Amino acid sequence: MDDKLLIASRVAQELRPGTLVNLGIGLPTLVAGLVPRDANIFFQSENGIVGMQSIPEHGLEDDDLTDAGGRPISALPGAATFDSAMSFGLIRGGHLDVTVLGGLQVDRNGRLANWMVPGKMVPGMGGAMDLVTGARRVIVAMTHTAKGEHKIVHELNLPLTSTRCVDLVVTEMAVLRPTPDGMVLQEIAPGVTIEQVRAATGTPLIVAEQVPIMGGAG
Repeated sequence: MDDKLLIASRVAQELRPGTLVNLGIGLPTLVAGLVPRDANIFFQSENGIVGMQSIPEHGLEDDDLTDAGGRPISALPGAATFDSAMSFGLIRGGHLDVTVLGGLQVDRNGRLANWMVPGKMVPGMGGAMDLVTGARRVIVAMTHTAKGEHKIVHELNLPLTSTRCVDLVVTEMAVLRPTPDGMVLQEIAPGVTIEQVRAATGTPLIVAEQVPIMGGAG
């Protein structure tokens, strides 16, 4: 399975019926296509829609129906669109059950950096700070490393997104749970060893005697 699809499919297992879920730009948007349409999960995009679904079939794209990154999406029957003020009212008002975001770095306690790299041009901070602060549960979906560099680190060296710590990190190698005592290795991907995860991680891991295989990874 493709690494990004593996990550998105594992994240999808964290979502429960009846929940309002925000999907960030990039990898997190794949999650919507891996949830059955009858799952009763309501996906929100910060540009102003609740009820979005996966990328439409070729030829059915609509320039007026996109996610926050400008990619075409489809909408379920009963979907609602609204302005940015309403969208951020949902986010800042604590109405989101879950947000799924990408990440540049996550430290041992779950502090997230995901909005800029110093010295590089960025379009803006977007809604990441509001989402991490306002959602009841924050899941980071990202690759474990980038160009050989650790993305799960002991201390952040990129600008902090929020003082609120995230709840779960899902990568193509593992599922990790940040705690005040450090990063817990909760699951490992098929074919990946604990030592490989340790080598790819820039902070010591808390590891139980038995670490299960990442759920649904087959």
